[in-house]
Amino acid sequence: MADELEQSPKGWTESQVSDWLRSIGVKKQYIEKLYEEEVNGQVLLSLNEDDLKSKMGMKSGPAHLIIQTRDELINSKKKSQEKKKTSSGKTPQLEQEHIDAKSVQCLPATSEATPAQIPKKDEAVVKDRQTAQELNVSTSKDDCRPRPFDQEAIDFIYVKHRVIQPESGAFNLISPCHEFKSLAKAVTLDRTRLQAKFAYEVLRFATGCMNIRSNGTIHFGVMDSKEGTGNVHGEIIGIPVPEKDIYVDALDYIERSFSSSKEHVRQCIRPPRFIEVMDGESTEKRYVVEVDIVPSISIVKNKVYEVRLPNFKESSNKVEFEKETILRRVGAKTEPVTDISDFHERVKDRDAQREEAEKTLFLGAPDCCQDLGRKLKMLMTSGKKFIEKEKWFILVTNKFNPDDLRNLDWLLNMTMFCVFDFDPDSKVSGLCSQYRQHHVANIHSLQSYRISSDMSIQEFTTHLHLFDQTSWIFCNGRSDYKGDDSPCNEMTWFKTKMTVLREAVSLICKQILPKGTFQVIFLLTSPVEKPLLHTFNEFFTDMEGHEDIICICESEKNFQKWQSFTEGSCGTETVNNSSVVGMKMSHINATLEQIQSVNVCARKHLPVFVKGTCLLETHEEEKMYSLEILTVDHCDETSQAFIEEEKENIDQQFYHGGRINWLNLWLAEHRHVGEVIERDAYQDVSNCVNDSLKSNADQTPVNSINIFHHPGSGGSTVARQVLWNNRKGLRCAVVKPSYSPAVVAQHAVELREYEEKDPQRCLPVLLLIEDSDREYLDDLRNELEVATNAKRILCGTLCFILMSCRRSHDPEKRCKESPLQNVSVTHKLSEQEKRQFAKKRKVLEEHYEHEFILTFVLMSEGFDKKYVQQFVKHLLQGLDSTSLVTSLILYVALLNTYVQNSFISQSHCEEFLGNFLIHLERFRQHEFEKSLGDQAKLIFLHLRDDKTHIKSIRIIHPLVAKEILEQLLGDKQTQSSLAMSLLCNTVLFEHRFGRAEYLSFLKALLITRSRISKGDKYDSFFSPLIVHVREKEKSPDKAIELLTKAFQCFHNDPFFAQQLARLHYTDEKFEEAKYWAETAAQQLPKNSYILDTKGQVYKKWFEAKCKAIENDRVQKTPENIADAVATALKALECFQECEKAAEADPERNNSSGFFSEVEVGCSVLKLISSSEVFANRANGHSECMKYLSTPEYIPEEVENAWAPFHDGLKKLNKAMQDALDWISEDLSYFQTDIGFDGEETPESHEEKISHPLKWLAKKSSEYGKYFSETALQRKSIATNLTPFQKRMIIYRLGGGNMTSILFNLTDQKDAVTLLETILSLYPRNPKMAKFGQRDIVNYIMANLTLNCLSPTIKKIAQLKDLQELCHQFPKDKGTCLSSGLFLRTLLFWPEDHDPDNEKETKYEIVQAAVDQLKKDYLIKMKDIPQRKRRLYTHFFLGSGNGLDKFVHKRKFESVTKMFSVSEKRMKWFRGEAWKKPEIATMLNCVSGWTEDGQVYLEGPRKRKFNILPLHLPSVPHSNENITFYLGFTFRGPVACNILVKQ
Repeated sequence: MADELEQSPKGWTESQVSDWLRSIGVKKQYIEKLYEEEVNGQVLLSLNEDDLKSKMGMKSGPAHLIIQTRDELINSKKKSQEKKKTSSGKTPQLEQEHIDAKSVQCLPATSEATPAQIPKKDEAVVKDRQTAQELNVSTSKDDCRPRPFDQEAIDFIYVKHRVIQPESGAFNLISPCHEFKSLAKAVTLDRTRLQAKFAYEVLRFATGCMNIRSNGTIHFGVMDSKEGTGNVHGEIIGIPVPEKDIYVDALDYIERSFSSSKEHVRQCIRPPRFIEVMDGESTEKRYVVEVDIVPSISIVKNKVYEVRLPNFKESSNKVEFEKETILRRVGAKTEPVTDISDFHERVKDRDAQREEAEKTLFLGAPDCCQDLGRKLKMLMTSGKKFIEKEKWFILVTNKFNPDDLRNLDWLLNMTMFCVFDFDPDSKVSGLCSQYRQHHVANIHSLQSYRISSDMSIQEFTTHLHLFDQTSWIFCNGRSDYKGDDSPCNEMTWFKTKMTVLREAVSLICKQILPKGTFQVIFLLTSPVEKPLLHTFNEFFTDMEGHEDIICICESEKNFQKWQSFTEGSCGTETVNNSSVVGMKMSHINATLEQIQSVNVCARKHLPVFVKGTCLLETHEEEKMYSLEILTVDHCDETSQAFIEEEKENIDQQFYHGGRINWLNLWLAEHRHVGEVIERDAYQDVSNCVNDSLKSNADQTPVNSINIFHHPGSGGSTVARQVLWNNRKGLRCAVVKPSYSPAVVAQHAVELREYEEKDPQRCLPVLLLIEDSDREYLDDLRNELEVATNAKRILCGTLCFILMSCRRSHDPEKRCKESPLQNVSVTHKLSEQEKRQFAKKRKVLEEHYEHEFILTFVLMSEGFDKKYVQQFVKHLLQGLDSTSLVTSLILYVALLNTYVQNSFISQSHCEEFLGNFLIHLERFRQHEFEKSLGDQAKLIFLHLRDDKTHIKSIRIIHPLVAKEILEQLLGDKQTQSSLAMSLLCNTVLFEHRFGRAEYLSFLKALLITRSRISKGDKYDSFFSPLIVHVREKEKSPDKAIELLTKAFQCFHNDPFFAQQLARLHYTDEKFEEAKYWAETAAQQLPKNSYILDTKGQVYKKWFEAKCKAIENDRVQKTPENIADAVATALKALECFQECEKAAEADPERNNSSGFFSEVEVGCSVLKLISSSEVFANRANGHSECMKYLSTPEYIPEEVENAWAPFHDGLKKLNKAMQDALDWISEDLSYFQTDIGFDGEETPESHEEKISHPLKWLAKKSSEYGKYFSETALQRKSIATNLTPFQKRMIIYRLGGGNMTSILFNLTDQKDAVTLLETILSLYPRNPKMAKFGQRDIVNYIMANLTLNCLSPTIKKIAQLKDLQELCHQFPKDKGTCLSSGLFLRTLLFWPEDHDPDNEKETKYEIVQAAVDQLKKDYLIKMKDIPQRKRRLYTHFFLGSGNGLDKFVHKRKFESVTKMFSVSEKRMKWFRGEAWKKPEIATMLNCVSGWTEDGQVYLEGPRKRKFNILPLHLPSVPHSNENITFYLGFTFRGPVACNILVKQ
């Protein structure tokens, strides 16, 4: 590419244009488009913005970028050519190695950096950087200072290709003049020739300096313009120095070159100094060799020096000396003196000038002492009074002295994101070891920061526990580590670690932490090595400047090398302004302690069981990172100075609408501010907590309290007040979002047992969980119960109280559902609350302007709609509707109105408003708020993420957001056009920081449906925004446009295609719906939810065709209905695909395909049976049955019209029967009343069946109707019927499957008569009949159900007959139906009076069935947690005999019929309902024992029979004799109500 850039862009090929476009960040699609259009360099030069937009279809942004960057490139070329012409007659060639040091550093040019050895995932990084280098070639190089003149022991460094200021003459005799020599050719010569050349140049320059009495420095390894190699004058190249003594010994020529005053010359010419040259592109060591000349007046007074310069003569092959010459410096040159007498005469004048100059130097005013303390404070606080607690700090450091380690208290209070540590011994004896005594630090290597291509940033940060605990990165290995990360020398470091360091820095600065949220501190405590300097270069490049980088260095000597390196990037003034040099570590410590908001090394305490307190160590607290732990002395550590300075801001932020924090409550408690009002709900929640704490033998280890609140009504404040006021008596914590229930439970258990001796005697933990769904709470509860069970906590011990705070559209209704557990918080204030709020409002209005306590004012008005309208109207007056800020307000209002807890990150806002142009980075937040304008300042709340500290904004209240949206849009703009504008805003969409959250909010805006269970007003089929666009704006097409645009923006996301399919079929645009459903299915061919949508398209299409036939009164000839039948069969095919995908999915359960298949099957049967062929003749129904159930029979009338789908229709009977049986079995396994909210995903069911048992009974009957005779006379049905016909009649009567039969116990109307009729259809001697498995199951279930309803009926078979019938089930248990195995466990359960041998036989039958049931159950359950699909217990072992001993669950559910479904389930599950006396009389109490947490019954011959406990926590931890009730499920027998025998 370097060669390419020799020529102007005019000569570029299409490929070279593509490379250039890629390097400036143009999107791939545009690059490909320009390549296809054959845009070469010449074409590129002729294009303008309009061409790119109109002809190439580009957006304005990239078009502007291309044209602007092209013009800059052309201009820079012109300038560089002009510069070359003036600096040299020749045109120097641009070479790859002479790249601008500001451009991105290249990989070290070492063997390991060859393309073959660069890992694939890094190739792109390398390529991008190289391309950037190639394209940013510039003839202007960074300037740098020369080494400080004539100073001993200076640690200084040069950087290759930087430029030292030009050679100069003497202007004040003290400031040195400079001369540059590259010595490039001489270093290739032998020792003698090299020494002669070096001595020649040094002595020539020195004589010239001494004769005019001026200080000077000659530099070797620096380009002189005379050398014309393409490098600029003064450019540092460096020379290899294999032996330093070559140059030192070369000065021995002094003795032979000067005839007199040799000793004086020696005193004036200092020994050579070797300054290392850093080069990011090479690992070869190079130096600049410098010689200082110091002609002190005391040495040179009255003297003129003559020199005989040594010169190696090739002709004689030896060093010869030129004739004696007097030399002097004239301007930037050294020349022989022509007028010698005049020169001698003016010696005294020169001596006088030198003497005066030296006096001035010694008598000059002493350096003014800088106020380093103030400078340090300003740098650390970015100009504020205190260090921001929310700002992340990144520390880069090297080896610490033991004394310095004693003065690091300031460091322990900083929110440290990570430490780049160059001390390999740090963990043993350095900073790391000291830090880990106080904090948790996870040790990582640079390799740990290599992110794999399939990992998201969020997954990566979770994996390394970033934001939870400090990441300690050992940048040069560890001396104590046995793994593969040993320390290495500089050369090896550049080869092996430099690229990885670059990636780590880039990842942190460009993808994890947005600009302005972090500060980098270089803490230099020992001599600076080159790798550390390179680390600065990487941060400087990736942070796009120095604003958030500061350097602290005690030793000025150590700082010199740092300064010489960094000045090239930032300039001398900037380096000095952002560095604190010469301050002792103890002084730094004392100074920084003053500006920290928290007192150093504050101690925290927790309450203990015996009513005292214990110390909570910080590093132990940090191990429980998923919890925000509230301590007894919480906030006591806040410094007095911080309180005085910030208390009003903290108070006002809360009343403006910010979430309450602990400092608000602390300030109120300590009377620094007024009290925080306690709403009535506070007392209700406190009562619930106190009731939980009362000792009770039936106490469960985990209790729940639910606070349901209107959004923005203060639910979170109530919850936090309860926590705050219980912190001294209970262990209290807030669960941080985004951690799994398992992690939270582990930390909660650790918090409960922290510093307690006995797990049985601990204080309960009060946990606050905010904005989580029901499923998360259930999972957490389950994890805690399992944990307490494993710890063998005694029954009746309360361990945890889960206080959940969730938004709800109707909190009061939720409260009524479970008054003992639920508390509501609404916008409506009680009379007492109104008085409190009015009083508080008066006090606040004395201190604050109305606008600054907005939310409190709205709250005190009860969020009255008219008041909110007036308030918003007043607020928006004078707002410029065309400004960017107004657009931002609208975007945030749209998100806040429709997406719960949504926000836009400040980083996004700055990018959108163009704030990245602001250079006052130290005052970034102030500038951002200023740029928002007055109205936006009042409307927006500034938030910080509790975990990442990343700033964001939202509108002060959801109701205000909604009103702003309505008023600002007015009649001119619609919400759909606003949403489209938001989607099309590429600046926001493409911004990399906080991108995952932003995109998730956009998806939620367009896809997430409203759910009553989530606290919404209603259940919707589309997202509320899409519903609004369709119904309020009456623009279904706009909704389609929106989702189509989203589909494109989200890279053809299949879930948007799925939504589009739903939208189109809802509007009966079936061709388009089909297109979108197929588009989604092509991308996710194994996703059962998407395949279900595809089926729904055809189902709705089929229904529409049927409707059209009815409405248009079309004759139902085979030809006329053929199209509809074909569509129905296509729907069935899709649903069968959906079923297969659902069965194969190991993690989710989706039964929608089966339900839909049955519904479509029934509809198509209805259509066929009503067709003219079958409906208009006497035996039409029989003909229809015959056609559908006889393989070879096809009526003549339909033979041609239905030719394509005879096979499909004839398979209908079996397909429907299989689907009905699958549904029946699924409902037999699991409870159907579990109403989990579940996480809302785009792939939820199309249509939910609300009463599946009732639905199945109805559809089974309907199915049977189409395959049985129409006229059903119950008394004469049993004659002349085939087994198939009888089976279909049984289906029709509701006896076709186990679930439908058992449904008779729920819907008991005519149930006895129906069951009697069903039984009459079976052979009189069933044992002799050849039954299929399903027939046996249905026959037995019909008898059991009838016996439950009316045990006196004589027709019911005896238990022994039913047992005998069970022997007809297959011997191979693997082929036996689960329902058959269930009946074996039920019917063969031994009775107490059975002889031992019979008992043994029965136990063996039961055991074999249970073993197979377990296997079937595991397949059916997949990897879904048990609590999400709880087993359904059909029968319990009763106290009767024969069939009377089987008591169905429905019989005693009347005990809990007064309660809601969720409470009823809880009462059974927790064991409360079992204690009712009615239950004891019905059921048989079985004796057994527990052994190591397992429940056993005694079988024959003392054999143990293992029983599954239905509720695991009810199993005693010790080995005990127990009693329990025995239930029968599809997993085997279960134990309920387990009690220890007294």
